[in-house]
Amino acid sequence: MAEVITMPRLSDTMTDGKVAKWHKKVGDAVKEGDILAEIETDKAVQDFESEFNGTLLYIGTEEEGSAPVDSVLAIIGEEGEDISALKGGSSSEKENATKEDSAIPEETKTEGGLTDIETTETVEKVDGKETEGSSSTEIPEGVEVITMPRLSDTMSEGKVAKWHKKVGDTIKEGDILAEIETDKAVQDFEAEVNGTLLYIGTEEGEASPVDEVLAIIGPEGTDVSGLTSGGGAKASAPKKEVSAEKTDSPKEEENSKPVSASNSGRIAVSPLAKKMAEDKGIDLNDLTGSGENGRIVKKDIEGFTPSTAEVATAESKSSATASPAPATMNFVQGEDSETPNSQVRNIIAKRLAESKFTAPHYYLIVEINMDKAIQARKEINSLPDTKISFNDMIIKATAMALRKHPQVNSTWKADKIIHHGNINVGVAVAIPDGLVVPVLKNTDQMNYTQISASVKDMAGRAKSKGLKANEMEGSTFSVSNLGMFGIETFTSIINQPNSAILSVGAIVEKPIVKDGQIVVGNVMKLSLACDHRVVDGATGAQFLQTLKTYLEQPLTLLL
Repeated sequence: MAEVITMPRLSDTMTDGKVAKWHKKVGDAVKEGDILAEIETDKAVQDFESEFNGTLLYIGTEEEGSAPVDSVLAIIGEEGEDISALKGGSSSEKENATKEDSAIPEETKTEGGLTDIETTETVEKVDGKETEGSSSTEIPEGVEVITMPRLSDTMSEGKVAKWHKKVGDTIKEGDILAEIETDKAVQDFEAEVNGTLLYIGTEEGEASPVDEVLAIIGPEGTDVSGLTSGGGAKASAPKKEVSAEKTDSPKEEENSKPVSASNSGRIAVSPLAKKMAEDKGIDLNDLTGSGENGRIVKKDIEGFTPSTAEVATAESKSSATASPAPATMNFVQGEDSETPNSQVRNIIAKRLAESKFTAPHYYLIVEINMDKAIQARKEINSLPDTKISFNDMIIKATAMALRKHPQVNSTWKADKIIHHGNINVGVAVAIPDGLVVPVLKNTDQMNYTQISASVKDMAGRAKSKGLKANEMEGSTFSVSNLGMFGIETFTSIINQPNSAILSVGAIVEKPIVKDGQIVVGNVMKLSLACDHRVVDGATGAQFLQTLKTYLEQPLTLLL
């Protein structure tokens, strides 16, 4: 009689096992005590012996494959024995199927095994879309159904923080329709069509899933009741946000006069484009609009590449602009108060809790002598049009240290570790609503000036909610700095999917021993939080040693 061999539990914490190597193949004779396979557990790789004599008839988990404890690993029996009922628990599946089938009344069964009701539902909806036989609502001519946009790769729903238009308002391409709060930031959402706002699907302060109907724009007076009642609008709404159709009604031309380009030199620009240009320090006179009548719209700002002189001007403006003060709460004696959680705050709470409770954190702390770094910064800042911070130097040194230790620049997945080919450092920025992490792409290839300009630009726009979602995606390592608040040392929660985060403290004067003498030195403490699944203690320590060398000997960064 055939014997079913299941994946053994080789440790008290083991939930599944991976077959590192099979020592036998199907058809081989097996004797008691023979090594069948090498099983990789959560702690080690162990030889797995057979306890039976016979022929290996079936292998349930191939080499390099994983399977849960107690699932079928192999079957041993007599050569030629029928084991079809034992493979992968097929017998139990058949039994369950028989039970389910018997629960369906005979009169409601169809040829395919579905009930009449199930068959009807299948005909009417496939993957949420109406098919033949269902009543699909046609979209009237000139009407555009705008759905909740996916503004980041992790966004599943969006909240309307504010509507800038109301039903009945005339809409022009480039007008800001609403402010959409995602899991990362609040972003202005522009109209890409002309017409009248006929319907609002998500009220201010409410949330809806991505691709749900957000609004409908079309010719004034158009009946869109067929699109807004029941599930018709959702079923027939196109996946695209909007299309760039334009209407040329006299009324719209009249309304466009105040913003059209004219002989007086007035520039036609959408409100969002104007705000983006101000944030980036872009002169609107240098742009050519692609919107209606040459109007400058969002895509013109995003696609604009400034010259070197313009970049320098923008940097000087950015450095001269004061950061907005964080929102403060007034204390009233004896009165409790409440603040509703924003979408950003809810997502921060969720992500940090997930990180803390799923990634086994450990912490390493090192003290850095910053005397030479202080001198190097002073010399760099003596150059014309150059001003960098200690934070810029730390970010650069961190990126170069990650080159030497790619294991720290990695991400944990369920069945593998991803070693990233780019070094993208995320810089934590405090905002009134919580915390965001804009990302410096390919940080190791940037110089001090580029890092400084990018950090100032993105930090400023983060505080005014002007960051785009793609500017907060793709980080492979993060840096958090509280040194400017006088905090000497602290530990951070890892910003997943990163495997480590560096916490930077203040530079303080204290007695140190140098060449056998007690002198006053400038020291700074760095704390590295690591995910032990990816970064072992020795690896994290070696990374900090390299980083310490780069900061204490700044010239080594040039080697």
